[in-house]
Amino acid sequence: MTPPTGEAALGAVGLPKHHEATQSEKKVILASSLGTVFEWYDFYLYGLLATIITAQFFSGVNETTGFIFALAAFAAGFAVRPFGALVFGRLGDMVGRKYTFLVTMGLMGIATFSVGILPSYAAIGVAAPILLVLLRMAQGLALGGEYGGAATYVAEHAPNTKRGLYTSFIQTTATLGLFLALLVVIGTRLIVGEDAFKDWGWRVPFLVSVLLLGVSLWIRMQLEESPVFKKMKEEGTTSKKPLTEAFGQWANLKVVLIALFGAVTGQAVVWYTGQFYALFYLEKMMGVDGATTNVLIAIALAIATPFFVVFGWLSDRIGRKPIILAGLLLAAATYFPLFNALERYANPAMAQARVTAPVTVTADPAHCSVQFDPVGKNKFDTTGCDVAKSFLAKAGISYANVEAPGTGKGATISIGGQALSMGDPSLLAGDDRKAAITAFADEAKAALKAAGYPAKADPAAVNKPMVVLILTILVLYVTMVYGPIAALLVELFPTRIRYSAMSLPYHIGNGWFGGFLPTIAFAMVAASGDITFGLWYPIGVAALTFVIGLLFLPETFRRNIDD
Repeated sequence: MTPPTGEAALGAVGLPKHHEATQSEKKVILASSLGTVFEWYDFYLYGLLATIITAQFFSGVNETTGFIFALAAFAAGFAVRPFGALVFGRLGDMVGRKYTFLVTMGLMGIATFSVGILPSYAAIGVAAPILLVLLRMAQGLALGGEYGGAATYVAEHAPNTKRGLYTSFIQTTATLGLFLALLVVIGTRLIVGEDAFKDWGWRVPFLVSVLLLGVSLWIRMQLEESPVFKKMKEEGTTSKKPLTEAFGQWANLKVVLIALFGAVTGQAVVWYTGQFYALFYLEKMMGVDGATTNVLIAIALAIATPFFVVFGWLSDRIGRKPIILAGLLLAAATYFPLFNALERYANPAMAQARVTAPVTVTADPAHCSVQFDPVGKNKFDTTGCDVAKSFLAKAGISYANVEAPGTGKGATISIGGQALSMGDPSLLAGDDRKAAITAFADEAKAALKAAGYPAKADPAAVNKPMVVLILTILVLYVTMVYGPIAALLVELFPTRIRYSAMSLPYHIGNGWFGGFLPTIAFAMVAASGDITFGLWYPIGVAALTFVIGLLFLPETFRRNIDD
């Protein structure tokens, strides 16, 4: 048969005709997406259980530092993702997409199951958090090789005019994996009870992952190799040095940098703000109980997840760039009012108390420490300022700082119109110092209670519909920036280096700029005393990415990817 020429050989938007996806290929794409869901399930269990993991593995330090350490261990999995992208991206470009899938899946499953049987800090001491971090790093390496392969694989099966739609199903997998993890966590909590869950039940979701591992490996075994990669291998045109070609040649490296700073970094902070920082914020800062928080997040995810596909489909018609940039701009402009509203509806008593009885700490800044101890040894008990701020940080109370140079090591907390003084604890020793600090804490708790500050959010007062609405808006921003980005990244790079070239910027952006977001944001809160101060990090990154993307990011949705 004579091949078509002229317009008959072109797609609907003037593209060279890409192969039409067959029914069997569509099934393979579904299988690829389903396998990726299970990998994300494994990876995000830790994030859902960060508060419990703090108590299990970081109980040897003060509470605030322990929570930030737990978030840092969460971020450790993200820190190594770019290295996983390099290792597995190179394998994927040289050996193939399918076999790389199998290796990453096995590594992820084994590491996740091992967290479920890992002894706690009480059992083996400091070895527990060290082993936990190592397992998180193994998970990060596996995920670093997973996403680029899945996105590349699906895109190389898709028709030219439907790449945004087809790859959007891969984009749903991260949220669906989180949703699946939420369902397992919620179900386990309901079955064993909250006390048992905090004691041992939290291990069940990790242990269940071994069943998902078996299913996922079976699914991955059914995959066929990408037709584009298979053709390239048959013709002998695969890259011998994909890393050198992708990152050692300025023409390609320039595109990598534009992709990173003009799209992915902003996408990453919007993703982790909407789906993880919001969860931590509700539970840790607003005092909403963990079970309720999980349910509210799960409902929002269920409502918003279809919009990954909607925006992927839309990007095939109007382009990837305008949708991603619009999501970045909306997020940067509305995060402060949305999180302030989240406080009003999740813990209205606290929101009211902050207005009617604002808290200030007056002290000499020379004698005030940042409420984060990287070595876990500072008890914040040698100056009045440290004692006061440590108490407020543990209580989740937002406060303003009033500098009073030359006033010594004492401090004064003002709660509405009531002033409480904490003298210089360094003048006391042993039991006398402990007694003075305990007396101050008891007095401050009574004053906070009298001013209307609740110890925890009242479950009956949580406006659940409004909280779900706000959470849904936050996740909708995620769908805007994340839905089209796989297609964009695939289209930016040639086939011979695509796996490597797209994986590295994706995992630097999501692993470092996004994965460290909860740790950075909560450290900023601890340093400032303002519970919303951490939002400046995602807002700043999203705004900068918007500007760079607007100026330098090319539109790609009409490109042919067969070359």
